[in-house]
Amino acid sequence: MKKAIIIGSGLGGLAVAIRLQSRGISTTIYEKNAMAGGHAYQFKEKGYTFDMGPSLITEIPIIERLFKQAGKPLKKYLKTTGLDPFYRVYFHDKSFIDYNGSEASMKEQIRKFNENDALNYDKFMKYASKLYKAVITDGLGSKPFISARDFLGFAPRAIALRAILPAYNVAAGYFKDFRTRFLFSFHTLFIGGNPFRAPSLFLMLPYLEKTTGVHFSYGGMYSLVEAMVKVFKELGGKLVLNTPVEEILVRNKVAYGVKVKGEVEEADIVVSNAHFAHTYKDLIPEQKRSRFKNKAIMKKDYGMSCFLIYLGVKKQYTQLKHHTLILSERYKELITDIFDRKILADDFSMYLHAPTRTDPSMAPKGCDSLYVLIPTPNLAGNVNWNEETPIFTKKVLDFLQYKFGLEDLQQNIEVQRTYSPADFARERNNYLGAAWSLEPKLTQIANFRPHNRSEEFKNLYLVGVSTHPGGGVPGVLLSAETTEKLIIKDHKL
Repeated sequence: MKKAIIIGSGLGGLAVAIRLQSRGISTTIYEKNAMAGGHAYQFKEKGYTFDMGPSLITEIPIIERLFKQAGKPLKKYLKTTGLDPFYRVYFHDKSFIDYNGSEASMKEQIRKFNENDALNYDKFMKYASKLYKAVITDGLGSKPFISARDFLGFAPRAIALRAILPAYNVAAGYFKDFRTRFLFSFHTLFIGGNPFRAPSLFLMLPYLEKTTGVHFSYGGMYSLVEAMVKVFKELGGKLVLNTPVEEILVRNKVAYGVKVKGEVEEADIVVSNAHFAHTYKDLIPEQKRSRFKNKAIMKKDYGMSCFLIYLGVKKQYTQLKHHTLILSERYKELITDIFDRKILADDFSMYLHAPTRTDPSMAPKGCDSLYVLIPTPNLAGNVNWNEETPIFTKKVLDFLQYKFGLEDLQQNIEVQRTYSPADFARERNNYLGAAWSLEPKLTQIANFRPHNRSEEFKNLYLVGVSTHPGGGVPGVLLSAETTEKLIIKDHKL
């Protein structure tokens, strides 16, 4: 029986572990933290339950494929419900749009601001459907991109679809009002990308949501992690917690295992769900690497980070939906501050998660477990988060209470915890605290991204946000399919 070792138990690591174990490969996951999940972590305090990372599920068929391969019906392990609206988006002028999958509702709301934008909604979705077909239906998202030939094979179609142009620019060709332009370009931020630089290929995401919906799993996003862990263990897989991998062992350009707690654990297959930079820079001695030297790793462009505040609040606020976005007046300029100038600007935009709108069990009766996410520069910026964390937290809470109108918010807080870019670096091994690893721009997607099969070491593979196809829950689950395909081919399974 072949043996596989997975480094890290994020969604990508769990997914590839299930896939390998279901094929009869003896698979062990080593996780540095006390719980599985990676970024999809969870904590509970005083009756409040908080998802610390991903908070929504789209494209459920990808999850269903995973459970089907394991011979397990998804409905037995996970209970989900669709959301309406998907998000409420508040703009700086206090106007808002309840973004959902209904054509009639969306056109009616958009028409209040611009008649032509409402007329162009169908045209945009028709365009986005072609991108969706390429990525999801035709399998581009799970196709291994190993050589330039792989990318060149898609290039004519990408050019015809304008898929390599900046996402915002293409969206702006359909819509004129600043609200609508934001609504149909912001999704790249959900995968750590800059809407003014990320390829319009990612504009398939609005169509994906419209077609398959935005869903919530009862008990929080961590219920998906728990379901995957349960399936993995039922298949005979082994999950080892509180055990960071210290080194990926390589000999003559072949990975043959890992070192944990000073001991050698050998394997035929090693898959890293850790971020790309940590995998190569920290786990393989530089003298053994010829392709990814430290200097080359550090020269790559890493995406944004974020600052999170978790709040257990003794009241609920009706102006908040399950998912709420609150936007600054600045869009492009703020994005430039975050990605390029790497400064912590005076203004900010934010995303709030209020899961009790759907699942009251996430907080005590009449209370809210709120999660506030603010995009920020990564640690390449000159921000001292030890000093800035309490200052920035107070600034955000003051804004929510006094400017946005969450009355008496601070007087009703029972639980408060923060998570900064420095925490992403320390607890998640994210280089520069970049929450989504490498920035998904044209020169860092497909085969220009670190490959799912190591370019240098035989039997070493990557899975998760750092590799193809990239971030987001569908992305990391598709990366597991891509990595599995390569392992099947290489090991003749």
